[in-house]
Amino acid sequence: MKKLFGSFAGLVGALVLLLASGCFYTVKETEHVIITRFGDIVGEPISSPGLRVKMPFIDTVNRLEKRLLNWDGRPITIPTKDKAYISVDTFARWRITDPKQFFIRFRDLRSAESRLEDILGSETRNAIARNELIEIVRTDKARTPAMDETLKEAASGSEVGTAKIGVLPPIRVGRATIEKEIQAAASPKLKDPGIELLDVRFKRINYEEEVLERVYQRMTSERLQIAQRFRSEGGAEAARINGNRERDLNEIESAAYKKVQELRGQADAEASRIYAEAYGANPAAPEFYEFLKSLETFRTAVSKDTTLLLSTDSDLFRLLKATSKTAVPPAVPPASPTATPTGSSSE
Repeated sequence: MKKLFGSFAGLVGALVLLLASGCFYTVKETEHVIITRFGDIVGEPISSPGLRVKMPFIDTVNRLEKRLLNWDGRPITIPTKDKAYISVDTFARWRITDPKQFFIRFRDLRSAESRLEDILGSETRNAIARNELIEIVRTDKARTPAMDETLKEAASGSEVGTAKIGVLPPIRVGRATIEKEIQAAASPKLKDPGIELLDVRFKRINYEEEVLERVYQRMTSERLQIAQRFRSEGGAEAARINGNRERDLNEIESAAYKKVQELRGQADAEASRIYAEAYGANPAAPEFYEFLKSLETFRTAVSKDTTLLLSTDSDLFRLLKATSKTAVPPAVPPASPTATPTGSSSE
């Protein structure tokens, strides 16, 4: 009997403990709690932390996140206004502001994220389609993009079509403003289900293969045109340097030739003066000078292997003839004492 009573008491205690555990629940600081009874909401959502009481086995505790939530969308391919297809990966930050309305509309986070996918995806497509590619890529219109120094120099002088080399077209809004437009357009559609959209951003923007090919072609074309411009400038500079060199060389040669001629003239004048003084001092000087000059000419023109054909009236023949007459005759042996010249007399 005692054993039966003890078993019954243990069963009652377990039942009481089970009922007690089903009557209490806790609410954390990071969550909203909604109590439902047979699927219907009972009372108002509970957002303050603490220990609460509910009907066991009848009431169900539904917990919703109070903190900021992250939505990460799937990449989608969207054409821009200038018909450039890009892949856009978007993410957003949101939170539950009306737990009761949120629970009525979605029941759980998965359904809410699906709704966010539809709304944000649609608004992103609309915003991208209204703007050109440069508006999506550039952060904002006040930001100055970094540019290669060679592009800056080329942009200051050369033009390609209607746009300068390396110069991006001006933008009206920029990516940051487009993100705010998407947030502003999607927020009213999410406010009714109890969702507050805090931020929308483009996580990644990738070019499609066709767009990438066009970008690479444009970059290659710009670099080729810059290289051609540098070659042209180098050729013009080389021509200018060569022209200056030729001009300076001609000026130097002209000045040197002028100086040489002046020195030669001065030397000739000095020689003429010396000759005149010498001629005036000695009457025989002209003939002697002419004789020396003839000898110099003879020494220069005639060698031991030279054969000369001279006329009898040439100056050189006359000089040679005169020289042979004034030469010393060879020695004659003395006459024998016994010899007597023919036709001589003893007188």
